[in-house]
Amino acid sequence: MSLSTPNVSNWKQLVAFLETDPPIRLAYIDCPPPYPPDQESIILLLHGFPQTSHQFRHVITPLAAAGYRVIAPDYRGAGASSKPASGFTKSAMAEDILMLLDCLGIDDPIHLVGHDIGGMIAYAFASRYHSRVMSVVWGECPLPGTVVYHTNKTTRAVQQFHFIFHSVLDLPEALVAGRERIYLDHFFSKLIYNAAAISSADLDHYSEMYSQPGAMRCALEVYRAFEIDAQENRHWIDTNGKSKVPAMALSGDKSAHKDEALEMFSEVHEQGIFEVAVVEEAGHYIAEENPEGFTSEVLRFVRNHSSLSAAEGEWAY
Repeated sequence: MSLSTPNVSNWKQLVAFLETDPPIRLAYIDCPPPYPPDQESIILLLHGFPQTSHQFRHVITPLAAAGYRVIAPDYRGAGASSKPASGFTKSAMAEDILMLLDCLGIDDPIHLVGHDIGGMIAYAFASRYHSRVMSVVWGECPLPGTVVYHTNKTTRAVQQFHFIFHSVLDLPEALVAGRERIYLDHFFSKLIYNAAAISSADLDHYSEMYSQPGAMRCALEVYRAFEIDAQENRHWIDTNGKSKVPAMALSGDKSAHKDEALEMFSEVHEQGIFEVAVVEEAGHYIAEENPEGFTSEVLRFVRNHSSLSAAEGEWAY
């Protein structure tokens, strides 16, 4: 399945400066709809590892063409964003997204879509800042704190070796330095179904991004925070209950994560509030392997929940 060159003519590639401690910059793509909507509705896309916002290059313009303003940041430590020394718990990275929205003057609830690490951030955001979320779509990741996460670290430890490897201090940086392309290609090769989805040029782009000073260190710190993430997620549910934001688990039909989605969502989302969907002809990298299928599923779900008002308590806590 070959993919056409994405249309980026309407994109703005910008940087927001966030007053975190210390301050960081967050790079983001901002693509408005081609015509002024009656009421602005926003879809925010969060990428995973070993990717950047480039992951969504084939879906940004089609989502915008459906009438949505689409924002796709490089999360903390990735792409053109800052490479800070700390702040890689998913709750901290979710707070970055909250500050980005505030910086852009976006107060109304958004539709949030997260993949892989971006899925973990999306869950953290939706659970903690539920009044700012109309709906959330996330998947293709074992959420820290769930049984599925524990299974991925143990029963599937060979497939998910990097959960442990990335947690070791200093050694991964030393072994991967200068070999970023080989290392990233390993993850694409073993998890992809549509092999044409990641071109040599795409791999070059990702390799360049993760070869920047501090970039691989930051990527590893994202994983090193998993056990803190697990504690935070369990504590949040024990204290506040499961998420009541309308949610959809989205997996590739050729991905092993597909079979874990229902169990995992049942642990962290209220029954009757979420659904499980798959994108055909896709492995782990859904938005790149089958962008049409990804766009179709996201728009179907988002449209079903666009009339709900988070502020009016449709899923009040």
